[in-house]
Amino acid sequence: MRPSNLSSIQGIMKAKRNDNNVRSNVFGGGEGLPVSVFGEELEERKRKGDETEEMKSEFIKSYNTEELGEMLRRYRPEGKKEEGWFSLQELNQRLVELREVEEEAAQGTRKGLPFDDLRFGIQEKKEAEARKSLAFQNVDLFSVFSDTPKYLLEPPKEELVQTYFHPDNMSSAEKMKIELAKVREEFKMSESDCGSARVQVAQLTTKIKHLSSVLHKKDKHSRKGLIAMVHRWKKLLKYMRRTDWDSYCLSLSKLGLRDNPDYKF
Repeated sequence: MRPSNLSSIQGIMKAKRNDNNVRSNVFGGGEGLPVSVFGEELEERKRKGDETEEMKSEFIKSYNTEELGEMLRRYRPEGKKEEGWFSLQELNQRLVELREVEEEAAQGTRKGLPFDDLRFGIQEKKEAEARKSLAFQNVDLFSVFSDTPKYLLEPPKEELVQTYFHPDNMSSAEKMKIELAKVREEFKMSESDCGSARVQVAQLTTKIKHLSSVLHKKDKHSRKGLIAMVHRWKKLLKYMRRTDWDSYCLSLSKLGLRDNPDYKF
């Protein structure tokens, strides 16, 4: 088993040695004593307390399936085997025995190297990587890699739509567009009628009334456009009075206009 990052494990081992060299407490209470006096006893108790059941059955070396099977057969209980003698508990006991033999062999060959510290460092590194992997799995990847805000993915809220598109919150140009669409629907002669004289007169009347109420007196440029619009409106009324009397009368009644046969330009 090899650590993925040797420098990080060396840092863990160095920190553990620095902590042990300062002070250490006797298990079960007592005052702090220097490591030089009770170093071996405290270190042994600490290792026994930190070693979990999982670490006791974890191998120091790596085996393939054939080697592991051969090693486990050596520690199989001897004698006549009754039915149901094999169990996970019995197998775990053999794994623990194999681990103890490995530790004895390693202690005879390591020659003072901090083998246990290295093993604990590797174990801590594995646990940290497992926690990091679990935290990454809990991250919502769609929210990280997507540029679309969350509120745009939700259905529209009816009350907000009504408030946003309410006429009181619209600009003057938007109100004019809505009013012109209503006038066209009211005065059109057919479904495809968009530019008949009757529709043009009705829309020009609406525009003239609107611009007359909002234009500033000193806005000469826009006022020139308004005057040109009035001239065109008068021409259309004169043309409609001459060619389509019924539409002319209908427009006068609905728009509130008076009949003036002599339109001056």
